Amino acid sequence: MKKLWDSYSYAIILVVLSFGLSVFFALKTEVPNQDEFVKVVVREGDSIWKMAGYFGDEHDLSAEEFVKWVENNNGVSYGKIYPGEELIIPVKETRPHETNLASSYFE
Repeated sequence: MKKLWDSYSYAIILVVLSFGLSVFFALKTEVPNQDEFVKVVVREGDSIWKMAGYFGDEHDLSAEEFVKWVENNNGVSYGKIYPGEELIIPVKETRPHETNLASSYFE
């Protein structure tokens, strides 16, 4: 057993640490509740800032935090969104499928 430890101690430590970190990150990572997110299809004239205002009552974020969340979780840079693009936004689906936002709708 001593020879095995002397020969493979670094590999054994690496495997144990890798397993421990994998378990830690698996437990630490939250799976988002799908009921708290809505998919929105972007239409002409939409902006993330308009969505932040329209859905302001349905989340606990400031407008700036909402925009940053949408950008970070949808791979959007500098708030640039395009018609036909699908965005996930952090609100519960409590409204009908058509919104009053002039150019967005739920899917």
